[in-house]
Amino acid sequence: MRAIEVQAYGDSDRLEAVDAPVPEPDADEVRIDVEAAGINFADVMQRRGQYPGGPEPPYVPGMEIAGTVDVIGESANGASGDESQAGTDLEEGDRVVAMVDRGGYAEYATANVQSLFPIPEGVAFTEAAGFPIQFLTAHSCLFGWVDLEADETVLIQAAAGGVGTAAVQLASNADAEVFGTASAAEKLDLAADLGCDHPINYEEADFREIVEEETGGDGVDLVLESVGGDVFDRSLDAMAHFGRMVTYGIASGDPAAAENRRLLFENKTVTGFHLGQAVARDPGRIMEAVPELTAGLTNGDLEVIVGETFALEDATDAHQYVESRESSGKVVLRA
Repeated sequence: MRAIEVQAYGDSDRLEAVDAPVPEPDADEVRIDVEAAGINFADVMQRRGQYPGGPEPPYVPGMEIAGTVDVIGESANGASGDESQAGTDLEEGDRVVAMVDRGGYAEYATANVQSLFPIPEGVAFTEAAGFPIQFLTAHSCLFGWVDLEADETVLIQAAAGGVGTAAVQLASNADAEVFGTASAAEKLDLAADLGCDHPINYEEADFREIVEEETGGDGVDLVLESVGGDVFDRSLDAMAHFGRMVTYGIASGDPAAAENRRLLFENKTVTGFHLGQAVARDPGRIMEAVPELTAGLTNGDLEVIVGETFALEDATDAHQYVESRESSGKVVLRA
């Protein structure tokens, strides 16, 4: 089969198209004929060798896939007691989406039955491939790890990105007042169309000043932060007394830390979230959001924003596009 392999840590030219053996599923897995694979910034960080606990080369990257069930492991059917997952009654040919540790940039991949669920009717494979990681991350950050309430204010960094576009929709649908940052007019327009009440161009304005002005000096109740470095520090500044932050990424490559004295005297809370680690340790806590999210996707309340699609063989170009920061929404590979 065709696959993309990271030959060694480094730049995007370390991605190489190879002929690889078709994987065989374990007893509690299925093999999926991959139609599309989502690209996440974590894929880029793994390729660079900057991702804690990431795979060592050579390996096939890719954490989320959409396609059809090709082979079912002997104990996969009935392996899940959760109706939100596809494992209760799988058949060959079922359209499914799955989260995987690696191996998604290929024509075939295997996935544990507990990490996959059906693709809603009418949803294309390219959209489905951009659904699980971004929407499960956004939902967990807004409602699972903290509890965003109606009429609260939330600041979403990188509001036009994959997780950002999902979080804007979910927060807006929950009747929160949404602030969102992005770097270009078209990205700000996208965020506004999805429900962002206060789109902020961080290249032209200090988001702290906008937040202070619009909240009467109070700050926001919740921040979703995925950049790290100075953005993390300034996000703390933008938080209200008793405010909460969920940090779920370090896209800048610059880790940040919150001084405990500041958290104490300002009564602020910083919570960490990592989807892969959460799924590995408590999959039910994450996957319980699937019925709500798929219903929203089915009835039109939610939309997967696919920015660009690339052929599998053009994975190098796709990574370069993601790294350029020009992308909006989700970047997807077509297998």
